[in-house]
Amino acid sequence: MVGGVLAVLILIGAVVLVTGKNSDETASSPTRNAAADSSSTTSVAGEQSEAAAVLPDPPAGATLTEPTTCPPADGSAERVQVFAGPPPDCLQAGAKYTATFDTTEGSFTANLDSEAAPKAVNNFVVLSRYHYYDGVPFHRIVAGFVIQAGDGDGAPWGNNDLGYEFEDELPKTSAAYTDYSLAMANAGPNTNGSQFFVVLPDGGKQLQPLYTFFGQVTEGTEVVDKIGALSTPSQEPSKAVIINSVTITET
Repeated sequence: MVGGVLAVLILIGAVVLVTGKNSDETASSPTRNAAADSSSTTSVAGEQSEAAAVLPDPPAGATLTEPTTCPPADGSAERVQVFAGPPPDCLQAGAKYTATFDTTEGSFTANLDSEAAPKAVNNFVVLSRYHYYDGVPFHRIVAGFVIQAGDGDGAPWGNNDLGYEFEDELPKTSAAYTDYSLAMANAGPNTNGSQFFVVLPDGGKQLQPLYTFFGQVTEGTEVVDKIGALSTPSQEPSKAVIINSVTITET
């Protein structure tokens, strides 16, 4: 529906898309907090394209059969697609980390909050340095809510098997989900993996504190907005937006 108001089905506590699980398991992406509205729909204003884009498969990557080790900070590691287990602690004590996302729609940079979520930041840094996110699309875009990425195998989109899960580091309240904040998508308590989302303006008001907050976009918010406008009624993107690379800076 173009130029009008789109009614998007919201299933309270139910599956919207999946993340971090095998294809025969049920999992969920972030869902709107509909506690204040007993109806099963919510309205999203804005112009959206009806047609969903065909997303390219991510590039091939290695499957690790030995325990995960810390990747080189210089980015020289080969791409890994499946891990044998969670990574060790690879963060330097006292260091600060930023992530620069180079996408086909432009670049944006986020500060990673290792104090609020040391496990999530460590995981994100390790996956980025193993080039896990290279060639991966934003497979879920919900106008006025979130853009979601991080499925490294795309079989099907939103339902990848990273090889491990890790524990939640949840904020106390939904106030953590400010505009352009980063959080982990999950399949329920303590099921974090590789998928993450960026909160679009005013989208945080629709979230319950059930997702690990781990960063904040500080540059390139206009790029996030541009990606966020590429939504369809199915929550699939109207245009393929690919993460070319995620570069981690340590200071």
